[in-house]
Amino acid sequence: MIQALPKPVTFEQFSQWYPDTGRYELHNGVIVEMNQPLGEHEFIILTLCHNLMKEIIRDNKPYRITKNTFVKTPIAESAYCPDILLLNPGNLANEPLWEKESTLTQAASVPFVAEVVSSNWQTDYSNKSTDYELIGIPEYWIIDYLGVGGRRFIGNPKSPTLSIYSLADGEYQVNQFRGDDLIISPTFPELQLTAKEVLLTN
Repeated sequence: MIQALPKPVTFEQFSQWYPDTGRYELHNGVIVEMNQPLGEHEFIILTLCHNLMKEIIRDNKPYRITKNTFVKTPIAESAYCPDILLLNPGNLANEPLWEKESTLTQAASVPFVAEVVSSNWQTDYSNKSTDYELIGIPEYWIIDYLGVGGRRFIGNPKSPTLSIYSLADGEYQVNQFRGDDLIISPTFPELQLTAKEVLLTN
């Protein structure tokens, strides 16, 4: 049985509490259990990881891809585990929480993150975009393959959308891609993928 914790929870309490089974994140001091991902959700992650690895190898970039690493925000008691995270191993020596908690706190360690949207789309579009921007993560993808995000985020009528947030002068600028649109990625400028290849739409 998982021991209940008082609210709000600090990151240190969350880290010590974290059980061996289940997936959880810390959102402003509240422990949130993550839903079991659907098969299509996982296939999108695998497909994108495969394509990003080809770019990393071709361009001889130093990055690694990790799926079970937390990103801790600098102000709020929040820690997210992105669906895809590019890790820059060259900065790990400067990360105080890496060795014991597999947690990153610095933008220099995290050039890219991606979230595949599920039922908790509000967190991906609002909380995480704000917090990743605050950390200074250069590039953040929101892969809304079901087109479930709010109309203020993906337009009306809703449709499957890839939103790429890229940092410019400390603020995120967003570009959106659908269908046959060729994706423009600051981290991978030679990437040859269309939105529908990432979103797995026809």
